[in-house]
Amino acid sequence: MGRGVNVAVGLAGALLILTLLLLTFVSLPIARTDAAGPSQPIAFSHKIHAGQFKIDCQYCHSDARRSEYAGIPSVTRCMGCHRITAADKPEIKKLAEYLGKQEPVPWARVYKVPEYVYFAHKPHIRGGVTCQNCHGQVQEMDVVTAKTGQSLFNDIVNLAGLFPAPPPLTMGWCVECHTAKKASVECTTCHH
Repeated sequence: MGRGVNVAVGLAGALLILTLLLLTFVSLPIARTDAAGPSQPIAFSHKIHAGQFKIDCQYCHSDARRSEYAGIPSVTRCMGCHRITAADKPEIKKLAEYLGKQEPVPWARVYKVPEYVYFAHKPHIRGGVTCQNCHGQVQEMDVVTAKTGQSLFNDIVNLAGLFPAPPPLTMGWCVECHTAKKASVECTTCHH
């Protein structure tokens, strides 16, 4: 019986080493990184606006406190400052062209939850959830990127029984936050 136990322990050890090597190998190319984000029609820096000048998120994304969507500021709102500030810069000149054509800037969407998920900004803002809690430290980002959704690495680590924290904007991540803040975790809160 001693030899059988030794073989089982040896196999378990070999399996553990193989799993760790596999996790290391698999995690390298698929780990989340600060991707470039989608290409935008105007190079806009949150680092300058929200970071350096400390403009509150809700000044530009004013719909967040009263609707589902945070909203994108109108060209008129942007030009309210930029008629004077940095008006000679190439990116501001692009903004002025949109104003002249009376067209909105066709920004590429960065954050999107699946269609089967209902999410409204208003109750989160009213509940004291900061924008950074879900969107990351945008005041430190030149280009906003969304490091969200499931990842193969997390799935493999979960299968290995290590239970890492769920990635941002996944169901597990949202449920953890709702549980911590004693918010509803009823299915119909997010799924209608």
